[in-house]
Amino acid sequence: MAGKTRRTPAQAARRDAPKPTLLAGGNPQIAKGAGDAPVQAYIKAMPGWKRDVGRRLDALIVRSVPGVRKAVKWNSPFYGIDGQGWFLSFHCFTRYVKVAFFRGTSLRPLPPGESRHKEVRYLDIHENDEIDEAQLADWVTQASRLPGERM
Repeated sequence: MAGKTRRTPAQAARRDAPKPTLLAGGNPQIAKGAGDAPVQAYIKAMPGWKRDVGRRLDALIVRSVPGVRKAVKWNSPFYGIDGQGWFLSFHCFTRYVKVAFFRGTSLRPLPPGESRHKEVRYLDIHENDEIDEAQLADWVTQASRLPGERM
């Protein structure tokens, strides 16, 4: 066996694991789960340019809200504060990544996207958009200080 390396069972399982299914709009189908691992699995499965957006969003949220709680629910990453609920999620669509602020009408300035839901506001990120990371970090920080959604 000269020159061959043996894979550990965990390495073999990762290599042989089925790739997540992409749902309508290229949204990854990831099993519901709590913690960083399912969120990272979702981000890894995001198609094309959206994967970089997912990595940037996750890093910005973690930087802005130390100790943030993470989960995947309804095929979307959710971010929250223990005991307060969820304040943000994002989701892949065909041409953009939609960031949802659950108490977005309380943020200043208001995120640009309106919603059918009374308090929700959205930020849609398209492939060639310049992301104003300072503004986004400010919204994330503001959102994390508001009462969250219990889902």
